[in-house]
Amino acid sequence: MMGRRSSTRNKLLLAGGIIAAGVLALTGCAPGGGANDGGGAGGNAGQVVVYTGVTGDFAENFNPFIAGALQSTLGVIYEPLFYYNIVSGAEPEPLLGESYEFNEDGSVLTVTTREGVTWSDGEPFTAADVAYTFNLIKETPAFNTAGFDGEVEQPDENTVVFTFDGPSYTDAVSYLGNTAIVPEHIWSEWDDPTTNQNTEPVGTGAFALEEFSTQNYVLAANEDYWGGRPAMDTVRYISLTGNQSATDTLISGQIDWAGIFLPDIDTVFSGTPLKYTNTPLNQTSFFTCSSVELGCEGPQTDPAVRQAIYHALNRDQLNELAFSSYNGTMSPTFALLDRDEQYIADEYSEPVPGSADVEAAVDALEGAGYTRGSDGIYEKDGVRVSLTVQVVTGWTDYIAAIDAAGQQLLEAGIELKPAQVSYQEWTNNKVQGTFELSLDSLGQGVAADPYYLYLNHYHSENTAPVGETSNRNYVRYANPTVDAALEAASQTQDVAAKAEQYGIVQGEIVRDMPYIPILVNSALSIYNTAKADGWPTEDDLYAYPRPDRSWDNGIVLKTITPVS
Repeated sequence: MMGRRSSTRNKLLLAGGIIAAGVLALTGCAPGGGANDGGGAGGNAGQVVVYTGVTGDFAENFNPFIAGALQSTLGVIYEPLFYYNIVSGAEPEPLLGESYEFNEDGSVLTVTTREGVTWSDGEPFTAADVAYTFNLIKETPAFNTAGFDGEVEQPDENTVVFTFDGPSYTDAVSYLGNTAIVPEHIWSEWDDPTTNQNTEPVGTGAFALEEFSTQNYVLAANEDYWGGRPAMDTVRYISLTGNQSATDTLISGQIDWAGIFLPDIDTVFSGTPLKYTNTPLNQTSFFTCSSVELGCEGPQTDPAVRQAIYHALNRDQLNELAFSSYNGTMSPTFALLDRDEQYIADEYSEPVPGSADVEAAVDALEGAGYTRGSDGIYEKDGVRVSLTVQVVTGWTDYIAAIDAAGQQLLEAGIELKPAQVSYQEWTNNKVQGTFELSLDSLGQGVAADPYYLYLNHYHSENTAPVGETSNRNYVRYANPTVDAALEAASQTQDVAAKAEQYGIVQGEIVRDMPYIPILVNSALSIYNTAKADGWPTEDDLYAYPRPDRSWDNGIVLKTITPVS
């Protein structure tokens, strides 16, 4: 049986330990030796130390259905039925599910669940937990980010049957690969799962929570994990103040796995056991609070302003100045240029422009009735095209990108004002819609198909009025034409038929541009080869290698092994 072992004393000791580690990082000394001794964090060969980026102090939230859940929640502690490799597009890997099958018209999905699985408190896992999870999601709108509307039956302890109104081939992947299965025997006792932060999580994953503090927390190997006990004994997640602090801590040998941006990384890592992979995937963009009907306010609610920003950006310069030219080029459709080529409409085959087109930006504004003021900034009806863009304090690459973009936009008569905020405030503003612009990135979703990005970030079911919690469609975009095309795409497995529907979506979102595309994020994944073997590399991408990627994180942590 795997239980959580924690106490006030443990939490205090844990907090004190990370403070000491931070001091050592700043002085360039690592406990137990330098960066080349293979000792990692204090020479503990059975522990891997993980840094996922600037988050501020950790909030003890392990509820997989609540915004702000800690990044170990999905994949390391809780598992889905199947794992989909978004990089390779390989066949799904069985996890809590062993197999699945559709009926002839795709309206009935039968899943066989894995036998011999126990929850981390020792209770047995059965198909009843799967049925409970999906019924909970269906009955709780705040949890239903994938729009699940199926009927769920559990004919026996290892079978779950989903019945839909029509073909659901594409939507089903969201259910199979992107839903954390939770224990009925615990969750059914809660009065309100939407407010319970689940501070003592019980999952089926390879690791379980052992100790927690706001600066770092520890997961211990699940001795009874169905896939066999993981080779690493513990995983420690740490919080740091920003990229510079993370760089210092990496070089001192106290971080073993990180997902952050570092300029001139080859020079920085020279002579150390630190290696990296660069797998551009998420797409850096200006998120705009776009819908007046849903309560957004500001110049960015006008599509003409959004188009002007799009044309005024010099992306090549941004890539060089802010991202050390590591970032990749993206499509204005937000489909990936190489992976999704078959799904990009011919009229959008070209990537976003690298250089600025100030004339096109000015034409967009003046064509919509804007006039340039005496200060050089365009205005309309007494409102200047002056926009505040929020960014997380410590995200040095994004901060540099905003500074450079601000200079570029001035040439087109647009004022950009940066606002550095804490990670928690940035997240809350995004979820509640209380922002004008936010520099962020769009994730690709659960499988190698643009459908999941479109569903998550553009479907009206995944948004809400300003002041209410939005599910991933943070820009408050609602377009019935997009909704209908996505519904049609979900009902077919035919590539040509899906491409036709995606072309409709692309025409709408390129015109409306609620997300203003910039570049594909460089997505540097850093790992300490003196501490552990088996990291995903460009030659073996058995999982997406960043530690902040849901589901993939669990695959990586149960695969790596300590270096003797």
